[in-house]
Amino acid sequence: MEYTTLGKTGLKVSVAGLGCGGPSRLGLRDSSQSENSAIALVRQAIDLGVNFLDTAQTYGTEPVVGKAITGIPRNRLVISTKKTLPSPGHSNPEVEVKKGLEQSLKLLGTDYIDIYHLHGVEPQDYDFARERLMPAMVQLREQGKIRFIGVTEGFVPDPSHQMLQQSPKEDLWDVVMIGFNLLNPSARRTLFPLTMEKRVGVLNMFAVRRALSQADGLRGVVADLLEKGAIPRGSTNGEDLPDFIWRQSGAATLPEAAYRFCRHEPGVDVVLTGTGNPEHLKSNVESILKPPLPKNVLQRLEELFGDVDYLTGN
Repeated sequence: MEYTTLGKTGLKVSVAGLGCGGPSRLGLRDSSQSENSAIALVRQAIDLGVNFLDTAQTYGTEPVVGKAITGIPRNRLVISTKKTLPSPGHSNPEVEVKKGLEQSLKLLGTDYIDIYHLHGVEPQDYDFARERLMPAMVQLREQGKIRFIGVTEGFVPDPSHQMLQQSPKEDLWDVVMIGFNLLNPSARRTLFPLTMEKRVGVLNMFAVRRALSQADGLRGVVADLLEKGAIPRGSTNGEDLPDFIWRQSGAATLPEAAYRFCRHEPGVDVVLTGTGNPEHLKSNVESILKPPLPKNVLQRLEELFGDVDYLTGN
């Protein structure tokens, strides 16, 4: 495993992080998967050298993570979890944030959270999060119950990062979770220069989703972009893009290429990978640890998708 420092937090984190949400939620969305299988998956990730575990109140995986880390020295792990935003009409949203944190501490079986995020903040939520919720987050940090304050963007409704383009300038967050992949690299222009300047830690979500998990999905995305004029006709030169990526990059699979694209992007600290399958987990971690894509492949991807800011890869 390779490790890096997560922005100004000083935390030493694995470049591959285990995402305990996503489509699989450690396999628990599959009715045939047991809790014990999910616990074993978390422990497998730790055995592979992963020390960054990311969960959330809404994922339902905090209890699994808590059981999986029992007996492991707490300072060997970096635990990230998230609080769903209370309704702006809530009579006392600050209290709701504190209750959520106490519940997470109990379920995870720990005395503190390394990074506590406000979860899925959209542009219309930003003022509410800053003015009503941040004071409660700061108080929790002062009490030692959380070490650093984070935020995750609502990437599906906000793929052009409107919310996060405001926040780094105000020094609100120690860590941010950003949607970034080869189909939508817009954070390269709009966010990463800011996060690197302010030394904000960056967690990369959506590195691989449906459109980047198999060749047919990517072919469909490219066809749609061509039809909409988002990619100029003729720009693909009649090439099959998945075949081009594999042939030129030496990647064994499309997901491998997608993970390598994210892992070596300046500004990305941790690439999150989520699965319920032990073999997929091993393969994904191995992909994240492989070298950068060749420059000619990166240049081609920039020509094709560099101006795209509305896809998520789902």
